[in-house]
Amino acid sequence: MHDKAPGAHAASEAANRQGKFWELHDKIFANPRDLTEEAYLRYATELGLDVDRFKQDLAGKDVKSRIDRDTGQAAKVGVTGTPAFFINGRYLSGAQPFGAFKLIIDEELEKS
Repeated sequence: MHDKAPGAHAASEAANRQGKFWELHDKIFANPRDLTEEAYLRYATELGLDVDRFKQDLAGKDVKSRIDRDTGQAAKVGVTGTPAFFINGRYLSGAQPFGAFKLIIDEELEKS
């Protein structure tokens, strides 16, 4: 995980609490070089979120606790970054071409 991941995670969680997880997710992934609190606040404004509530959630203990739980769960299954995929329990790390997914899916289909 990179050093900006916890902030992006917190911003996504804060947006989720106002029903806008995917909208913020899309903005973050569309601007991967601007992973700053200023950017997250700008996105929150653009999405029409209650920015004061967003700021509180961004810095809140509940969001920090959620991030800690998610990070712990990821570590237990060997995930070290995003994206991460599991296909019938088989781990595929990082952005992969279609062929990598097809190979695993075909192998799994052969087993069934």
